[in-house]
Amino acid sequence: MKLHSLGIKFSVSDQISLADVAQLAVDGIEILVCNRPDGEADGQLPYFEIQGVAEAHAIQVSHIPFSGGQLTLNHVNEFKSLLSSGKRVHMYCRTGNRSTQLWAATHIQLGMDEQEVIATAKNAGFEISDQVLAMSSTDKQKPKASPVVDSKSTAAPCYDVVIVGAGSGGIAAAASLLKRKSDLRIVLIDPSESHYYQPGWTMVGGGVFDSMSTFRQTKNLIPRGVSWIQQAVASFSPANDCIELTDGKLIYYRHLVVSPGLTLNWGGVEGLEQTLGRNGVTSNYRFDLAPYTWKLVSELKNGKAIFTQPPMPIKCAGAPQKALYLSADHWQKSGMSASVDIHFYNAGGVLFGVKDYVPALQSYIDKYNAEVHYSHNLVKIDGDSKTAWFKNNSADTDEGIVKTDFEMIHVCPPQIAPQFVRDSELSDGAGWLDVDKHTLRHTNFENVWGLGDVMNTPNAKTMAAVRKQVPVVATNITAAFNKQEIRAAYDGYGSCPLTVERGKIVLAEFGYGGKLLPSFPQWLISGTKPTRLAWLLKSRVLPDIYWHAMLKGREWMAAPKDLHKMGD
Repeated sequence: MKLHSLGIKFSVSDQISLADVAQLAVDGIEILVCNRPDGEADGQLPYFEIQGVAEAHAIQVSHIPFSGGQLTLNHVNEFKSLLSSGKRVHMYCRTGNRSTQLWAATHIQLGMDEQEVIATAKNAGFEISDQVLAMSSTDKQKPKASPVVDSKSTAAPCYDVVIVGAGSGGIAAAASLLKRKSDLRIVLIDPSESHYYQPGWTMVGGGVFDSMSTFRQTKNLIPRGVSWIQQAVASFSPANDCIELTDGKLIYYRHLVVSPGLTLNWGGVEGLEQTLGRNGVTSNYRFDLAPYTWKLVSELKNGKAIFTQPPMPIKCAGAPQKALYLSADHWQKSGMSASVDIHFYNAGGVLFGVKDYVPALQSYIDKYNAEVHYSHNLVKIDGDSKTAWFKNNSADTDEGIVKTDFEMIHVCPPQIAPQFVRDSELSDGAGWLDVDKHTLRHTNFENVWGLGDVMNTPNAKTMAAVRKQVPVVATNITAAFNKQEIRAAYDGYGSCPLTVERGKIVLAEFGYGGKLLPSFPQWLISGTKPTRLAWLLKSRVLPDIYWHAMLKGREWMAAPKDLHKMGD
């Protein structure tokens, strides 16, 4: 619990534990107010459990729950009724922000100076939202119950399009939208100062690219005419057409594009976070670790080299194998293949999800004498002893746990949707953004759209997929503004340039259902066989297309399909 004081008789905090309740009682708290709806996040302590412990400590308890952006005068009046006793009050929610907004709205209505309220909240680390200030200053003492916020309100910023995430999808979508409708008011929401060409990290780990060639500053990529708010999103309020930022501000939209990517769940493997970047433990899934991969590979003379792949979905399902192939190619060409024992532990049951590409990949597994362990998922690692544990889903061993040592290990972490998406009503049962797989429009909210890795669409999560998705979303949003029929469709296209050796790539291109979708004639680039031309495409052409075309709204070879011509 991180406690913030709002004066002598008031305090707020993030989610409290049962032990915190006892401490609050010792500190003299007499009224405990929960402003968090039950079930807002996985593992959240339910209100009734806290209520029972609080009442056992003679603390009065009240539940006034609301989501971000959904504070109403009913909530204010309910909280106001608790204050007549003059007792000490502690309020909590997910971060303390919503509780602070309720405290502020109530005290401004009760006559507290607005600037004093703002200063008190700021000293506690919170910003009072414009909606709370606007409502409270004009509706003091009015008993009428009405929303503090309104999607038509001019008290807070309102944009034609709000885009969450300034990654490849977000920036490209902003540029593509402006190409179609130059008068749109667009804002990108993203806290990161850094932007990366992530497909290049495999090449960094293979000693081909310099890591800095994959990096740019976000501010230098924002399209001209697009605003950038360098904040993270706390929650969505799609019924009110707004999002809440972590600083408490609300941002309104006419259309929302959700494109924050996914979360690399390093904590999903016991011990992994403590040893990453040392003890021979590395991953090309992080900018700062990809150079360490090449250091390990280039310095390894003998021993066991392990490469892992977790359960799907993950971004770029071929990336764990690419790390293996480039490493093995180096060892073979350096004359060390006989002394390096290569193992690939794959949580899945096949080498690659599209069977047409398996023969070529299997030939390289054989060429490098790599041993593949299917249905094996990394669950624990001890870097100091260089030991890894895998759960064998086929249960061939006692309790299904396999223990092995290693000299180096390249880990692909398990991957999940960002917390603020998982906790929202925009997500499906597994936590991913719930959209129509063709139009990329949300299944329940017509002015909400998805892009990239955060969606539940059954396609490969690759940058190439995003390149094809962006024109679909941009075209459909433009049609919505023009009150036209939504007809642009995405066919599930994804591309995975599988670097099977330095100088050759198997260019896998496929759509929904594993249908092959080659971009080039077979006589030019045979997608099911390794080619030199595909290597040149990956190493020299695609980075320039990314930086100088895709992010600038140039949609080369990315025209949307016609929705009426799409099957299921």
